[in-house]
Amino acid sequence: MGDFHGLPTRVLENEYLHLEFLADAGPRIVRLAAAGSRENLFAELPHKKIETDGMFIRRGSSPRAADVLSHGDFFLRGGHRLWHSPEAMPRTYLPDNAAVAAEEIDGGVRLRQPTEAMTGITKSIEIRLDPQRAAATITHRLQNDGARVVECAPWAITMLPLGGVAILPQTVSAIDAQGLLPNRNLVLWQYTRVNDARLELNDATIRVHARAELPPCKIGYFNRRGWIAYWRAGVLFVKRFEPQLDQPHPDFNCNAEVYCNDEFIELETLAPLTRMAPGQSAMHVERWELHASVNLDSANELMR
Repeated sequence: MGDFHGLPTRVLENEYLHLEFLADAGPRIVRLAAAGSRENLFAELPHKKIETDGMFIRRGSSPRAADVLSHGDFFLRGGHRLWHSPEAMPRTYLPDNAAVAAEEIDGGVRLRQPTEAMTGITKSIEIRLDPQRAAATITHRLQNDGARVVECAPWAITMLPLGGVAILPQTVSAIDAQGLLPNRNLVLWQYTRVNDARLELNDATIRVHARAELPPCKIGYFNRRGWIAYWRAGVLFVKRFEPQLDQPHPDFNCNAEVYCNDEFIELETLAPLTRMAPGQSAMHVERWELHASVNLDSANELMR
């Protein structure tokens, strides 16, 4: 057992990686470190919270003030979490402060939260460490345990400390035989400034320099390369995933996004939008890698 700012954790580790997840909230992975190192590669923001707007009235009651209940606060905490997209208040921000069920599986652990009362969705994360290198497979699953059809997409979000550079590989070759069709897109949020100095646009990559600035900056795109990465102090953290071509995705068809503000940066990957009937589920798999002693300029070459 471990501790994350007063919250108990459980440890999963081997000779390559040390990983911690919350025992009484989540599912959340709050620490990732190379074996033998005490440096958490994830951001730690245990007390940062967002008030989850949106009130609801108990079924069968009159709309009196005493019958109106709040969803409470969503704690960002730091580390890695699973959300469902498209982003919406209060659905996306429902608090996840209840204890998770932790089940040992072959090579790792499965974390399963209680079903969300409002949505009927149950989130789970499976963690498996690679026995031969500094890598892990993270399987995210949304299951519809409610009574209605739900359309959403699994959304895997990793919070990282400032001071590094996010790397988003671009498609430079044609995607059709004649080379007539567009081969890439770039999606901007309403608070993102096109001339934000943190954005560095190149042909082979887009980079987001993680500096403490406001307003926030968020960009997204459809990533055909199947990986995004964050470089900081010589360590390259990579998230690999399988691009789902010709499938509809949230946010103007994004399967990869980066958000940066004055406290942290997030690397995000998304699965396709899925209509889940009661009892059905949607899955999204990330494969994490750590590479040490990497020069920023050589990072893209390393991933080829």
